[in-house]
Amino acid sequence: MEYEQLVRNEVEQWKRKVTKKSGVLNRVTKNAQSKINNILPDKVRDMMTEAIKKMVQGVLYGSEFLTKSHDDDQLLSLQEKDQLVKKKLQTYKKIATVEGAGTGGGGVFLGLADFPLLLSIKMKFLFEVASIYGFDTKLLSERNFILYVFQLAFSSSEHRKQVLSIIEDWENNRPEVDWGTLQQEYRDYIDFVKMLQLVPGIGAVVGAYANYNLLDELGETAMNAYHIRLFTE
Repeated sequence: MEYEQLVRNEVEQWKRKVTKKSGVLNRVTKNAQSKINNILPDKVRDMMTEAIKKMVQGVLYGSEFLTKSHDDDQLLSLQEKDQLVKKKLQTYKKIATVEGAGTGGGGVFLGLADFPLLLSIKMKFLFEVASIYGFDTKLLSERNFILYVFQLAFSSSEHRKQVLSIIEDWENNRPEVDWGTLQQEYRDYIDFVKMLQLVPGIGAVVGAYANYNLLDELGETAMNAYHIRLFTE
């Protein structure tokens, strides 16, 4: 009970951080991203959009993201499940870091290949997390929830507030995911970093650093989102 209360307090602190108004620096960065996005070649923009679309469709209807059953984990306490998720996160952060360094150091072609590869790593991690916390990822509703968790991690502050309210009321209202909004928010969120990854000489460093931090952000978001689900239920 002491650990659960600690986690509840951490969730409330995290929610305040998520719903906090964007700072000046974030707004300036957003404006810079918008300007860069406007000068991106159409082929690059179309590739990013198509990659996200295929990934969303894969999550909703495919089987490639399904993980092995974690039935034995349901006997674990919340603290033990959290520790297991953190262990998984460290593994996926290492995978993403290596992948980002490799593709970032391989020029424009491999740099662009990083986009769908990183998406796949993130989604596989989210499926692992859902299973550890006891949610059946074979259900379409749970896959939809995973996509909302994804949006909560990689969206503008304004959109995050909307997604958080959906997650908090998930048991009463489970809306379908708008993949158009998802792909636009995600693409805008990481455009700037991914473009830096294509720059010769610094691509490998940027790719490794960016991927590590993006997985770190996803891990924090996923744990808090599923804590909200568990406490609500």
